[in-house]
Amino acid sequence: MKIVCVGGGPAGLYFAILMKREDPSHEITVLERNRPGDTYGFGVVFSDATLEELEEADPESHEAITDEFYSWDDIDVHYRGECLSSTGHGFSGLARTTLLDILEARCRTLGVELEHGVEVASDESLEAADLVIGADGLNSWVRARNEPAFQPEIDERPNRFVWLGTTKPFPAFTFYFRENEHGLWRVHAYQYRRETADPGAIEPTREHAISTFIVEATDATWRAAGMDRADEAETARFVEALFREELDGHRLILNRSLWRSFPTVRAGSWRHGNAVLIGDAAHTAHFSIGSGTRLAMIDAIALRDALRSEPNDVEAALRVYEARRRPEVESLQRAAQASLEWFEGTERFLETEPLQFAFNLLTRSLRITHSNLQVRDRAFMDRVDRWFFDRAVADHGPPEVGVSVTPGAASDTPGAGAGRVAPPPLLTPFSLRELRLSNRVVVSAMCQYSATDGSPDDWHLVHLGSRAVGGAGLVMSEMTDVSEEGRISLGCTGMYAPEHVGAWKRIVDFVHGHTSAKIGMQLGHAGRKGSTRLSWEGDNEPLASGGWPVMAASPIPWFEHSPIPREMTRDDMQAVIGQYRRATEMTLEAGFDLIEVHFAHGYLLASFLSPLTNVREDEYGGSLEARMRFPLEVLGAVREAWPEERPISVRISAVDWAPGGMSADDAVEVARRLRTAGVDIIDVSAGQTVPFQRPVYGRQYQTPFSDRVRHEADIATMAVGNISSFMDVNTILAAGRADLCCLARAHLWEPYWTRHAAYASGAPLPWPDPYSSLDRYTPRFEWGY
Repeated sequence: MKIVCVGGGPAGLYFAILMKREDPSHEITVLERNRPGDTYGFGVVFSDATLEELEEADPESHEAITDEFYSWDDIDVHYRGECLSSTGHGFSGLARTTLLDILEARCRTLGVELEHGVEVASDESLEAADLVIGADGLNSWVRARNEPAFQPEIDERPNRFVWLGTTKPFPAFTFYFRENEHGLWRVHAYQYRRETADPGAIEPTREHAISTFIVEATDATWRAAGMDRADEAETARFVEALFREELDGHRLILNRSLWRSFPTVRAGSWRHGNAVLIGDAAHTAHFSIGSGTRLAMIDAIALRDALRSEPNDVEAALRVYEARRRPEVESLQRAAQASLEWFEGTERFLETEPLQFAFNLLTRSLRITHSNLQVRDRAFMDRVDRWFFDRAVADHGPPEVGVSVTPGAASDTPGAGAGRVAPPPLLTPFSLRELRLSNRVVVSAMCQYSATDGSPDDWHLVHLGSRAVGGAGLVMSEMTDVSEEGRISLGCTGMYAPEHVGAWKRIVDFVHGHTSAKIGMQLGHAGRKGSTRLSWEGDNEPLASGGWPVMAASPIPWFEHSPIPREMTRDDMQAVIGQYRRATEMTLEAGFDLIEVHFAHGYLLASFLSPLTNVREDEYGGSLEARMRFPLEVLGAVREAWPEERPISVRISAVDWAPGGMSADDAVEVARRLRTAGVDIIDVSAGQTVPFQRPVYGRQYQTPFSDRVRHEADIATMAVGNISSFMDVNTILAAGRADLCCLARAHLWEPYWTRHAAYASGAPLPWPDPYSSLDRYTPRFEWGY
């Protein structure tokens, strides 16, 4: 096979090595636009896990690479005058020039043809190739020449960064956070080469650098400092002065060190005919989660494997490559997105206690969890858990259920120290007004579509009761409608007829009488999403017969074939406000502990909030303030009818996942206004406002919105959305991304989810009396404080 690799960086070189090893008869040429030794940046980073893959793929280059490594296990976070260290992370670095030299030497040994200083500008040099590799980086010519086929999207991020080198050694991967009169500056620093010279004896050049020193700031801070007008030398002088103490007399070194914005590249397709993209040409991942070099080299391995599986059909092999590799890359890009957004919004965490700040940073990508860190660094996590528990006790009082607290109890747990042992965050108490929850786990509201004329029945008793017995601190009813015409479907529960009170009270009494859980009522009105079939008969599909008129903020149907809702009049609004007030009074009569008003997912009140569904030209449309007017009127009636000592929650859709819809900035402003209106906690969901949404799914994919609302609107939050493990819950809570965690599908799979999470955390909960015989088989655990 004749292969041409456009781009002589690590991706192209490594692929050439692998394919030449696979079959020495392959004719492989690497075309590189730069001269030998020309490269941007300083060091590259590899994780221990990546090294195992590289060793298996090509032991010879792996040995040469690892011989040059500088390795570290620790991460140091310098924040508010403290250095917080965590160990067990396992990374290594080396100079990018050294890596290129190793790979080029290996290519020559295997017989790969290397051509430098070649600017590919036409297809002529590629016409004879059986396979063309686009390994030509961010500004890929291969991608650009067939842009309609590759469908690239490039997201230029707002923060500014500059890549510098230094002679200062760093024993750990190091983060600095320093404020000056212009704003906050972040530093990502790591050593990639052993010390070689006394920096005072030389005028340092790139060859003398042993560490990478990346400086990052918001665009506003960068401009305020005049860095938008600075050249390389001026940048170096400014950064050296700003970080004089951290650099400790060492100099900064330049290498095309210009301020940049990070571009996130996502190619809609990685292949076209016999051409394929790898590395930065196909995708980029922010430098805060590691080197793009390792991502590109794993691409090369995956492409080699695909060609091995389809040796006689290049296009089939490229399909296999993309199908196998894309999910892994997209998962990593989601982690990189979470990480880069953390650094874009670091200012919101500046009031955080140092220990929580460090834990938040370490878990920012959502890939490292509370449990991962327990394995890597138990002493650090003992400190985090103890801090979180002490804070919870100070704010909400000592635990009541499942945790025996003995003042001054000694600890045999390694690393606990100070005579204390702390439970995991999910088992700490939490309070809102006079409501006190025994733990931080919430059974999320889940529509069951099984009611008769709005009344919950035995199904609902078992559904909610079993999960309360299962140990959750709070169980939420499904969206319960305030009127018959406000139902989503004929199977939806309601709180509008006298018999509904007794039906719900039966469930509430079971929860209160047999468990330590509290129970919340979610009130809603379907709006334009009403009069539909049961979900398993067709989600959001209108009833074929027997439907009822629907209404909304504006006459916009859900689907084109859905009923057109009437635009609500002022009389309609007054009627709905009255229905919410009546439903609130009935909820109180039924004995619920908390009430949640549904402002999310495109239902009636949400249809006023979103500009996609509210195009009114009166005082209830236009600005966010005007769009919130009617929902706040409803909320005012609920707050007035609900006792002062009992809390109110509101569920919102933080974003609409659609152009022109609600944004995260809007969500923060909505939350601020809700707090002013007397809301105690925000249940932060997202989307389901319009059928043409394009959500970005992934692990804990809505949690960053909760994080932002909690810190910027200064209100308690519940996180929800693809939270499934106790590791996720402990991480979210300890990092301060939410105060409570709502789990839906996890509780469908396992009604006793909280009990199993407690047991797996080494803190089993006591069983209810009818199951008390199980206690003799359950080890007891005491927390001292």
